[in-house]
Amino acid sequence: MQYNFDEIIDRRNTGSVKWHYFDDTIPLWVADMDFKAAQPILNTIEQVTQHGILGYTKPTAALYESIIQWHSSRYGLLLDKQNILFSPGVVPSLALMMNVFTEVGDAVLVNDPIYTPFMTKVEQNGCALVTSLLKEVDGKYQLDLADIEAKIIEHKVKLYLLCNPHNPGGRVWTTDELEALLALCKKYDMAIVSDEIHQDLTLSGYTFTPFFKLAEAAGYAHNVVSLTSMTKTFNVAGIKGSMIFAKDNSLIKKISQQQQLNDEYELNLFAYEVMRSAYENGGGWLEQALNYIEANIDLAISFLEQYLPDIKVMRPEASYLIWLDCSAYAQDNQKLYDKLRAAKVELNAGIKYGNEGHLKMRLNVACPKSLLIEGLNRVHSALNSTP
Repeated sequence: MQYNFDEIIDRRNTGSVKWHYFDDTIPLWVADMDFKAAQPILNTIEQVTQHGILGYTKPTAALYESIIQWHSSRYGLLLDKQNILFSPGVVPSLALMMNVFTEVGDAVLVNDPIYTPFMTKVEQNGCALVTSLLKEVDGKYQLDLADIEAKIIEHKVKLYLLCNPHNPGGRVWTTDELEALLALCKKYDMAIVSDEIHQDLTLSGYTFTPFFKLAEAAGYAHNVVSLTSMTKTFNVAGIKGSMIFAKDNSLIKKISQQQQLNDEYELNLFAYEVMRSAYENGGGWLEQALNYIEANIDLAISFLEQYLPDIKVMRPEASYLIWLDCSAYAQDNQKLYDKLRAAKVELNAGIKYGNEGHLKMRLNVACPKSLLIEGLNRVHSALNSTP
């Protein structure tokens, strides 16, 4: 079926985190889309409620098969039922990995900039946060392998948290980059957890490589875990649910035992059914959504080039998030954020993603085109540029 991504759906006064305002502010920030979910998903939710009994539920054979088929057909990642564990979300799984791979006081390495919970969950679980700045080369981020190795040696790093594809920079790490990182992990016997929640939002011209696939080929699966979810892919973040992929039997057992301690191994009925429905029948919606998102990315970049030419734009290779360097228009992070809010448009403040986010902003373009245009006009107004 054909979906209408131009449809504007009023999300105010629904408890929406994104649309939390009491005025006409346009939210171009938190990472969910303003698009109605795929009809097969909505049909599935209706079928569950019409059944009328919402009792205790466990994963079905059909659910496991849908996950296995999706990842095999799209990424060549071969999974069995025993390789898949369920979790309420990727962020809870990040916290879980602190308990699986580290002790209090151990060093955990992340890149800078990085999705904020990568930093907060390390510190909240009593580990030492170590950061390695990404290098910007030709308008895109690259891993600084020399710095990563130096930090591993200096701090005796036990765990590396990888964001693949990267948030907020939108990089889809190449196979060569990932293999070089894997070689460092093996050299220093360092565990690695790869957050791959944006995998299905890889844009045209780029190829997502599951880190776990490389680790298995290199005989390093015993020290690698991948985290992913259907929630970003299909805009169902309010239905909590994600997956943990691991193949080493002893590692799977350790993760499972830790989940039992935290009682974080079950999903609700709707999450299981939405996950199955999305992977079985959501491909058509996703293809159309990605086409619409790419058009919005082009629109946003064209607008900024014309009206705010001194903003440095990092074109994403995955997702609907654009990383903007606004340093030519501001000297203070809070004042930059406040100027935009005063113009009734909200973006994510880049400084929340690490020091590399100084005077940067993260722009979400997954919304109807008309909303995006109005939001961009407000950004232009806020930064006082002459059209």
